[in-house]
Amino acid sequence: MKWWSIEVRDGVLPAQRWKDGYGESLLEAAITHGAKRWEWTVLPGGVLLELGFREVDDWQRFRDLPVVTAALDATPDPVNGLFVYPGRGGSSTKPSRPRKPRPMGAGAAAVPIPAQPPVPVRLADTEPPVEILRVFAA
Repeated sequence: MKWWSIEVRDGVLPAQRWKDGYGESLLEAAITHGAKRWEWTVLPGGVLLELGFREVDDWQRFRDLPVVTAALDATPDPVNGLFVYPGRGGSSTKPSRPRKPRPMGAGAAAVPIPAQPPVPVRLADTEPPVEILRVFAA
């Protein structure tokens, strides 16, 4: 049995609401296209659908269906909140291939500005300089 996981994380709306809206359609499509086992798991901050197919081709036919594409496009956060990967997710058996987290941004960071040494300040004299006056007698 080949397992595949669809993990949806919370975004603008809770992932549980997405499951309530698209879950039945996804399961119907999976069963009619060869899924032998399936399991929904509610995670903190998301939901997980695990599907077991006998053949990899069954998974590919299921994945190419318009209803599946529409459901995955409608996730609460389709950019950072959708993970589709082979194997089972969560704390079950080891997945067939380890998941790699998606990078969050370009990996750039601000360069720290070096501290400037303090500029020495010369305090002004409190009394004006004394000028020597020369008096010439004429």
